[in-house]
Amino acid sequence: MRELGLVERRFAEIVWQNAPISTKDLVALCEKELGWKRTTTYTVLKKLCGEGLFLTENSTVTLVVTREEYDAIQSEDFVKGNFGGSLPAFIAAFTSRKKLTDEELDEIRRMIDQYGGNG
Repeated sequence: MRELGLVERRFAEIVWQNAPISTKDLVALCEKELGWKRTTTYTVLKKLCGEGLFLTENSTVTLVVTREEYDAIQSEDFVKGNFGGSLPAFIAAFTSRKKLTDEELDEIRRMIDQYGGNG
């Protein structure tokens, strides 16, 4: 799944925060929050529905991919594309310029304990 542009991401955030939402209410929100006309809202909605992010049925927009799922996909793609899929290589690069706090280290240890061995 491709990375959303800034404007698309702002639109997606509105949908993620309000879904399920009627297309009428979405148009009103986008006019208020983004200053968009109805046609712009429908154009971007159609594009993101076509990419499998959202679904519109019976004038209601629902989620196909949640914000958390989208962010996870993007994170995985980033690590694959920049670090050959190696999470340790990513962490090594990340921590080479930023010292982790004790709280961050504890959280990482909890994550390893929780997800270790679960694939």
